[in-house]
Amino acid sequence: MTEAGPQPRRRSVSVDVGGVRVGGDAPIVVQSMTNTDTAAVEETARQVAALAGAGSEIVRITVDRKEAAAAVPRIKERLLKMGVGVPIVGDFHYIGHKLLADYPACAEALDKYRINPGNVGFKEKKDRNFSMMIDQALAFDKPVRIGVN
Repeated sequence: MTEAGPQPRRRSVSVDVGGVRVGGDAPIVVQSMTNTDTAAVEETARQVAALAGAGSEIVRITVDRKEAAAAVPRIKERLLKMGVGVPIVGDFHYIGHKLLADYPACAEALDKYRINPGNVGFKEKKDRNFSMMIDQALAFDKPVRIGVN
């Protein structure tokens, strides 16, 4: 049984996510996720700004289809015009490999990619799709979070 109270942190490597250090000895940061349709640029930008204003230091957005991928650079641009520089993480589902390849402006605008291995593909396509996403991360010098729900 684990005792109540502070627990020792798991050792990890620190990475830079759009100017915010995560992991290693960096302080724990507050992260949130929007619940908007990412393709709705204004609504998503307003919610990201509100989350940042409430103390979120990193915000995740869903990038699940071409309309969402196409909207990402416009969301980033809108946030910068609003004076909001919070790092944006793209949470990818199933076709992330295709979206990152087909929408390089999206790949560049995001500060980090989040990949759920269960949502990358099936059988022989899984490794290929995952590799394609990692190739995009390397091309754009973006950190990747491999998350499991």
